[in-house]
Amino acid sequence: MDSFTTSVTDKPGTVFRHVAPGNRDFARGESGRGPGVPCRTSNNPQAGQWDGRKMSQMIVADYKRFVVTDGEGIRCSLYVSGCPFHCEGCWNSSIWDFRAGKPYTAALERQIMSDLALPYVQGITFLGGEPFLNTPILNPLARKIRAKFGHDKDIWSWTGYTWEELQRPGETPDKAELLSYLDILVDGRFIQAEKNLLLQFRGSTNQRVIDVPKSLADGHIDIWPRLHDQKRFIPEMYNKDRAAGEGAASSPTVLARLCFGRVFLD
Repeated sequence: MDSFTTSVTDKPGTVFRHVAPGNRDFARGESGRGPGVPCRTSNNPQAGQWDGRKMSQMIVADYKRFVVTDGEGIRCSLYVSGCPFHCEGCWNSSIWDFRAGKPYTAALERQIMSDLALPYVQGITFLGGEPFLNTPILNPLARKIRAKFGHDKDIWSWTGYTWEELQRPGETPDKAELLSYLDILVDGRFIQAEKNLLLQFRGSTNQRVIDVPKSLADGHIDIWPRLHDQKRFIPEMYNKDRAAGEGAASSPTVLARLCFGRVFLD
């Protein structure tokens, strides 16, 4: 069996197919790797073990225009393919495969740049898959965005890496380059046991929304100051007064069950 169809391997530059979630720690004994690392429900790489310059197949899973869920404001979102973290419970496990999707093309890049030029579009978000293992796509694109728009358009990215892992000696330089273009980084593995639906822009409590320029300048992690997590589940919170006036049929519990199948209470 070749490295495409076997489970996770520690060979540098290996391309990963969609396999069952892993729990291998290739940096066993290394401390200071950030919240939730090593994670028992994902793979945990050594510094430089996974090299996007070799692993990326220049494939994207999706491009979404004018969304409001992938960061602040109206944005465009580019989903790259391939991720060897294999977090248990991952929403995008179908694109763990580096060959899942369609080739990144010059036509798609022109569309992205055209969309970003619209005055109501705040920026672009890189998701996946693992953006930091698709630097052959994202670094040239980010350079072009900065060259054309400066910092009038912001760049967000999600990653399974923690900030601390990206800063480790021996990590590949393409990751540092991508980080240098970002305004906001949402870092860390998704950990099913720490899942929290009230978090803004994160799936589990170990993840952080990091102000990248400030963190690089200060030499330590600075959390994005506009972060605002919910305190209570939105249907329950916003329908409380309405339920009092309209009766049980519009109660937060009924509405939440109809819309979401569950309800969170204090």
